[in-house]
Amino acid sequence: MATGKSKVGAAVAQRLGLRLIDTDQEVERRCGKSPAAIIVEDGELRLRDLERKIIAALAKEPMPAVIATGGGTLVEQRNFDTMAAVGVVVCLRARPEIVAARVAGCAQARPKLTEGDAPLLERIRQLMAQREAAYTRADVSIDTSDLSIEAVAQTVLAALACRGFNPCKASASN
Repeated sequence: MATGKSKVGAAVAQRLGLRLIDTDQEVERRCGKSPAAIIVEDGELRLRDLERKIIAALAKEPMPAVIATGGGTLVEQRNFDTMAAVGVVVCLRARPEIVAARVAGCAQARPKLTEGDAPLLERIRQLMAQREAAYTRADVSIDTSDLSIEAVAQTVLAALACRGFNPCKASASN
């Protein structure tokens, strides 16, 4: 949630020579509605069902890719297990006050942030607490609060290299 996943994902994909798949954009492409609109109109369970189908389909594709997921996607164990089976799971984080500053002008476009009566910063803290167990399962966790997109991308690439990730080898084995 407002940690730089789309921009960092694009930077990492470009450096690795891979395509970027943003699951939020993929949901919109397949359904004609944004994830936020799906939550409002059809409910969060509908969004999570769509994400599950997208993750399962992406995991079967023969060509490797950088996949940027929405903040709640990996909360579902099945999604996490599917992604972990085919790649390295990287969690981008940021301090609650940084997230609040990043979404201050667009919080209304994020239905999960407007649920209940809590002020924005408190709601962000609540969501982070709810998602903490899922986020700690990631292979790599990076706090983006004080880093540029470039610095985060470099950190992701270094972490992938430490884990022996080689996109050429990944595509050759599929």
